[in-house]
Amino acid sequence: MTRLLHHLGRATAAHPWRTLTAWVLLAVVATLTAGALGGTPQDDFDVEGARALTGVESLREHFPGSGAAGSSAQVVVHDPAGGEVSDADVADLTARIAEVDHVTSVSPPRWSDDRDTALLGVVLDVPVTDPDLAGGRGVEALEEAVDGAAGGLRVELGGELPNTSAEEVQGTGEIAGVAVALVLMVVVLGTVVAAGLPLLVALAGLGVSAAGISLLAAVTDVSSTAPTVAVMVGLGVGIDYALLLVTRHLEFVRAGVPVVEAAGRATATAGRSVVFAAAIVLVSLMGLPLAGIPMYSTFGFATGIAVVAVAAAALTLVPALCGLLGRRLLPRRERRGLPPRRRRPVREPWSARWAAAVARRPVPWALAGVVVMGALALPALDMRTFPRDVSNNPADSTTRQAYDIVTAEFGEGANGPLTVVVDRAEVGDAGVAAAAAQLRGTDGVVAVSEPVVSPDGAVAVLEAQPAFGPADERTPGLLERLRADLDGAEVTGSTAMFTDIAEMLSGRLWLVVGFVVAVSVLLLAAMFRSAVVPLKAAALNLLSIGAAYGVVTAVFQWGWGSGLMGLDAAMPVSSWLPILMFAILFGLSMDYEVFLLSRIREHWLRSGDAQASVVRGVAGTGRVISTAAAVMVVVFLGFATESDLVVRQIGLGMAVAVFLDATVVRMVLVPATMSLLGRRSWWLPGRLDRLLPRIEAEVAEDAGDAVGSPAPGRDREEELQGARG
Repeated sequence: MTRLLHHLGRATAAHPWRTLTAWVLLAVVATLTAGALGGTPQDDFDVEGARALTGVESLREHFPGSGAAGSSAQVVVHDPAGGEVSDADVADLTARIAEVDHVTSVSPPRWSDDRDTALLGVVLDVPVTDPDLAGGRGVEALEEAVDGAAGGLRVELGGELPNTSAEEVQGTGEIAGVAVALVLMVVVLGTVVAAGLPLLVALAGLGVSAAGISLLAAVTDVSSTAPTVAVMVGLGVGIDYALLLVTRHLEFVRAGVPVVEAAGRATATAGRSVVFAAAIVLVSLMGLPLAGIPMYSTFGFATGIAVVAVAAAALTLVPALCGLLGRRLLPRRERRGLPPRRRRPVREPWSARWAAAVARRPVPWALAGVVVMGALALPALDMRTFPRDVSNNPADSTTRQAYDIVTAEFGEGANGPLTVVVDRAEVGDAGVAAAAAQLRGTDGVVAVSEPVVSPDGAVAVLEAQPAFGPADERTPGLLERLRADLDGAEVTGSTAMFTDIAEMLSGRLWLVVGFVVAVSVLLLAAMFRSAVVPLKAAALNLLSIGAAYGVVTAVFQWGWGSGLMGLDAAMPVSSWLPILMFAILFGLSMDYEVFLLSRIREHWLRSGDAQASVVRGVAGTGRVISTAAAVMVVVFLGFATESDLVVRQIGLGMAVAVFLDATVVRMVLVPATMSLLGRRSWWLPGRLDRLLPRIEAEVAEDAGDAVGSPAPGRDREEELQGARG
């Protein structure tokens, strides 16, 4: 691989305009293809294995053309002055809504006790995933119908269709995050040109990946949130990959290597880390299908497309632009050969002094690091999950306004009623009446509707209103009791479906964790020829991810510091988050692990001094890792300002995890544990050594080294492994 990457770097740097032209053509073709054949991301909550799906399918079979077969919405009409809403205003709204495409019926209004609020049920003949409704088009049609009607009254939209529509991406926080990242890179790299290069490369890769995700949406249902998550991850890793390559290129240029050769060597060395880091992120993402929910799997596919695209952009566009810009990437005084304005005394970098201090007293440092991470992870033991609840939407959104009005006028449970489908053909009318009576007598149920019999008489439907909202911690218990007590009936509806999804994802978390950890450990073992280092890396990654879970739980569920996040109420953690964040973060954490361990291993093979190799490895990577992590943190925090709950929670969680990974883990726990383990860090049983394929780690070449020569210290590695016996 080294020779191939070196050739790629030299070729693109020697012919930059050919490379740039190829990327422009690729972007144009991909965009045109996506425009002609691409699809629209849309959510599909028909999850095989969820108990609620049985009831949904029964409703679709026996109530054709109903909201169960298609979709539904609520229109809330409210007089903010407290006056009574007139029948004429409601009739006018009903007529307007009935004219909207795909609307088959509008139910008679349900009135609040003081008649200042009317609740209309809207039934559509197509599901929310239909192209005519997807992408917010269905909600826009309803908004146009009610716009300007009933002067002086508030008209808000809620229910299935508006509640499942993706929140509009604002972009303000993301732009601010990218701007801060650019400033950080200017400080580190010294010039605006060099700092802008990683950002430009990452954006180029994301542009191509957007077309790929659109084409993916044409052949399968892609979650409406998946593209945003893909952009978030792609932007972070894309900047990191390009920054690593640019930094290495500048090291070679400063050592006197010609520009084209420097680009080739940077691609041959740092490019190896980019390839391996991207591969391990993809492996982690491929664990998502094990969750057993097709729509959830598309998070992995969409993010994988983004990671591949930005990695390809980094490996080709970075050397091309480095070759095109030449020495203009260096600061002006350096290009002119002038001495620095301020001469500073020559001393070891701060990272070397820090690592040496940790290595001298590894036990207290390791204990302190574990205590900090453990304390941050403790709230995760109380984590409660729920897929989606509009009570957490921005206060000015129509869905949140509708939710709040319905809560105030009809009770919180009116926002998430449970639908009970009774098999009337089996139990008869007496059984239907008995089910209704049992529902009314159930603790936690405050209202039960009259039964509605299907046109074929096979089933009867009852609606039970809980005493609490859909995301309340008591909802799973109520659902379980009803399913256990009601004979010949199925409990379904969006609240039941979301509760089932949360339980399914919670139950399959450890399956995904086991797969991702096992495969990653094997890859690291093959790369670093050690059985101890991969296990240590996995344990430390799990520790940082657990701490991130704890912080998200404390902020969102417990409400600690919620004001800083713009939250006005505590909320459960999104059930999409634990598995999705684990898969992404485990891969991202391995990026820094690979970069750091590659340097440590190189010094170990050359010197055989385990402790000194740790200090030198941390010293050689501390500045780059710190910069790359800082860039990723500010990018993720930018996404944490979005209104979409999943994106907001993942953005904060990943920012916290990357920060902890680059500080507590890489600068404290790694040097402390590896100093404690000493030579035992590189122990590998002989039989396992023969079974594992050999994947060479990155080699940090000096200016005079010949690219493509055997890895430094290979003889030394064999000697050390023989000594280990």
